[in-house]
Amino acid sequence: MTEDGRPGRGGGPGGVQSLHRALDVLEALSAAGGTASLSDLAAACRLPLPTLHRLAATLAGRGYLRQLPDRRYCLGSRLVPLGGAAHALLGERALPVLGRLAELTGESANLAVLTQGSAEYVAQATGSHAMRIFTEVGNRVALHCTGVGKALLASVPAAQTRRLIEAAALTARTPTTITDPAALHAEIALIRTRGYALDEGEMEIGVRCVAVGIPGALPMAVSVSGPASRMSDELVGTAVSALRAASADLAARLS
Repeated sequence: MTEDGRPGRGGGPGGVQSLHRALDVLEALSAAGGTASLSDLAAACRLPLPTLHRLAATLAGRGYLRQLPDRRYCLGSRLVPLGGAAHALLGERALPVLGRLAELTGESANLAVLTQGSAEYVAQATGSHAMRIFTEVGNRVALHCTGVGKALLASVPAAQTRRLIEAAALTARTPTTITDPAALHAEIALIRTRGYALDEGEMEIGVRCVAVGIPGALPMAVSVSGPASRMSDELVGTAVSALRAASADLAARLS
């Protein structure tokens, strides 16, 4: 990927150009939300339309893409088991770090990844005060109203942040949900400055979350979440320090 979040030109040093280009197509389609026209993909990948057509036809023939009735392409079902296996491995490698966070704070510690315009929880360690909330493994949540979601928006390149916000519905889940794009951009700028994101009951009333992005090629975030009655400012401060250390640890483990 380039610095602005676009797929890079295929054919890096020592690589196979056609493979680079095929991966660029998959990354561009994922960044577009999973569905796009050939012309949009050609522009995103900076490839001639005939070349893009051949790549798409090959990927569709293997089940990694699927052509829709309106002639646009979407991600194919052959990617599902690959993604599931990758997420399971991520979760397995992250659990020791999440376990330490949960033990320190007494609350749930979570790992989430950016998946087709949403945040998907792929691992969790429950604390001594575990409660059933929306952070269960496998759940996908909106980016604009969750701690991990806003941390993900702040961790990707600015151009990708703009595209993700433009494509989002910004639905109000609670009275504190940010639904104005300008206000959300301002919130993301603040998160980039201070280094962590907060969810102040924006996804679920009475739940508070603090999250930090994880550096690396795959957008990921780690968080601690629990009831607002227990997630005091003091605990949030403790969690921020621990999350920053956990982010560096996870970046090394998951790279």
